[in-house]
Order: sequence, then structure tokens, then C-alpha cells
Amino acid sequence: MKYSVKILFFLVAFATVSNLVAQNNIIDEIVWVVGDEAILKSEVEEYRKEILMQNQRIEGDPYCFIPEQLAIRKLFLDQSKLDSIQVQESTVMRQLEYLINEYIASTGSAERLEEYYGKNMAAIREDLREQIREQQLVEGVQQKHFGNVQLTPSEIRKYYNSLPQDSLPFIPTTLEVQIITMEPKIPLQEIDKVKERLREFTEQVNNGEREFSTLALLHSEDNSAVKGGELGFMTRSQLVPEFANVAFALNDPKKVSNVVESEYGFHIIQLIERRGDMGNFRHILLKPKIPQESLDTALVRLDSIRNGILQKKITFEEAATYLSADKETRNNKGIMVNNTRSSNSGTPRFALNELNQDIAKVVGEMKPGEISKPFIMINDKGRQVAAIVKITARNEGHKANINNDYQIIKQMAENARRQKLVDEWLQDKINKTYVRIDPAWQGCELKYKGWLK
Repeated sequence: MKYSVKILFFLVAFATVSNLVAQNNIIDEIVWVVGDEAILKSEVEEYRKEILMQNQRIEGDPYCFIPEQLAIRKLFLDQSKLDSIQVQESTVMRQLEYLINEYIASTGSAERLEEYYGKNMAAIREDLREQIREQQLVEGVQQKHFGNVQLTPSEIRKYYNSLPQDSLPFIPTTLEVQIITMEPKIPLQEIDKVKERLREFTEQVNNGEREFSTLALLHSEDNSAVKGGELGFMTRSQLVPEFANVAFALNDPKKVSNVVESEYGFHIIQLIERRGDMGNFRHILLKPKIPQESLDTALVRLDSIRNGILQKKITFEEAATYLSADKETRNNKGIMVNNTRSSNSGTPRFALNELNQDIAKVVGEMKPGEISKPFIMINDKGRQVAAIVKITARNEGHKANINNDYQIIKQMAENARRQKLVDEWLQDKINKTYVRIDPAWQGCELKYKGWLK
């Protein structure tokens, strides 16, 4: 498009928006134009709300930082058309439901979320859906052009040597831990009590005496209780099999499932809505109470196993493999693997704040090779189990170095190279793209040069 045509586009667009403002009394204005795309003041405000909702950092003046970020996004979206990048609508919907659930949990209710955005839930969903779709297009472009960054060991070492010492990250103390657990026996009468209580809830709902959501709020032992037991839209793979098999067999929102047992406890489930391969369900979770006698018995059994290890009658690895109740670690000789979203993810290394809090209290001062005394912990399923742990390695907090933290330095070097490629690509796109910034929005320090021509 020629320069004169682009100016004409801007004038027509500006006149159109101005006309709409005059007609509808809506305060809005075009603040940037990037290529054929206008950035409205209302877009900037919406993006600011989104950043605050996600607790992201705004660098400097939001009315300088945000328009530049929106302009960068439009450059990537333009490239996505040239690259014929496609996104899966099912993936977009899964992320949308996850985000909506997170936002409702953050604000406290759907009504408060609507109040925050100043629009109804349908409009919020549509805006977020489009944002997620655009973000996936942007990520598709980034993966295609900058995803395959691989550096040689010599390049990584050169990068490390170029870093000032005060810019090296501090690596907190990390531990490598093995675990053996023992599940206390739950008396049958406790299980029967829970099942009978759930059947009473089902009868109350079916008779119209109580709402399922009210019962969930009052009695469920799951985090979803505060939302009336509602889980939000999920696929089968996001739910444990026992729960999913029953939930996805439901087809009448007025009916309540039979009692379902899972590794979390016992549930009853109600269908809210189905959308393709996704479903939104309510549930009530109850957990049988474990008598102190059963906990004490599990502790005694584990103490006997610990003594056998200390007397070298059996190794910790053998005991973890053949005697532990922990399904996730017993096939790995009891070694715990970090599943948090951190630089330690996928490794056996844990910072103290990444460990189960009951384990963290025990291992804080333990030394490598030391085995804890038996203790009671709440596992990731919310159930009480007895456990012993062994520290296999302890790496004290330190400044990152190439010898002990090669993977972290490698990731830093590759990220720096990737960012350099992105910056060069963006600068080239900016130089070749028509950009106009409203004079009232020009007094900014922007990250990239060439926006103001």
C-alpha cells in the first residue's frame, strides 16, 4: 500500500471512529496506526486490565508500554498471515475455560469479574477467546522463526564469561529427595459413613429439598466448594479416570451420579453443561476420617522399615520400590521429581518452597544420606499418609556458575540469543511498516526505534 493510500486509510478510519463517538457518545480515539491496523485507546485500557489481572509487570508508563506491546502484537499477527499459521480451536477453548476459572477464583465470583471488566460474561469470554487465539498465532510465528536456537558449549561458555558477576542469578538451596510412604488403613465403617452421607445429599437434591451447589458449598472437602462444587470446563484427560468415566456418562443436569471413589476420596457428580469433548461439572468430595490408631500403626510400620534400612537389611531404594504406597515414585526408586513451573522442573532438584510443606519442615536441616524419622503428611491428593524421606544431595545457595548450573546458564544463553533474533526481526519490520502515533501519545521512551518516522 502506498504512503498516500495509508494516510487516506488513517483519515477514513479516524473519521469513522469519530463519527461513532459523536453518534453513541462513546469516548474513544485512535492512538496508534500500525500498517492497516488501528490501536484504540479502549484497547489500551482493556490490555491494562488484563495485565493487572494476570499480575504481570508493566515497565514504566502504561500508556507508553502498552501501545508498543499492542503494536508488536499486530506485527506478529501480520506475519502469521504470511506464514499461514493455524491454531486449534479446541486448544483455544481449553485455555479459555482454564483462564475464566482462574479469573473467577481470583475475583471471587463471576459477578465481580463482570464488574471488573464492565461487561457481561459472554462479552468477556469472547474477548478472552480472541486474545488467546491471537497469542497462539504469535507463538506460532515465534516458534517458526526463533524456536530452533541451539548453542554450542563454547558459545555458552563465552556467554557466561561475558556476564558481569552481579547479573548472575542466585540459585537457592536445592535438595534431592527420596520418599517412602505408607497409607493408614481406613476402617470400613468410616467409608460406609461417607457413602451414606453422600447418598443423603443425592436424595435431598433429587427431592428438590436442597440445591447441589449449596450442599457443595457447605460440605465438600474440595477447593471447588467455594464455587458450589463447580469445576469449570475440562476434558476427560484433565480428570482422574474413575471420575471422568462417570462424569462424561451423565446427560441429564437434573440427575446426580452414584457415589464414585477416586484417589482423592468419594464423590457425587452433577452435569452442568457439555461442549464437544469438554464438560463442566459440579461435585461434592468427602474423605473418610482416619483414626489416630491407624496413623500410629502406619508410623510404627515405617519406623520398622527405617530401622531395617539403617541396619543394612534392605536399601532405601529396595524399600521404596517394593514397599512404598507412593505410585509416582516407587518405580523410580523413591526419587521425587519436581513438577512445579520453575527452572528445576523435570529434575530431582527442589528448592524448599517447591516441596510439599510437610516434607519441607522435615528436611530443612537434614544432611545428604540422612533418613528422617516417620512423620504424617498431606499428599498431593489431600490425603494423610505416613512417610520417611532421605536426602540424596544438597546444593547450598550460590551464584550461578558454569560448572554446577550448566543447564541454567545454557537456558539463559539461548534465551538471550532468541531475544536478540526477535529484536532484530522486529526492528526490521518496524522500519518497513507504516506507523502513525497520535501527537498526544508521542512523548514516550519506547523500546524499539523507528516507530516515529
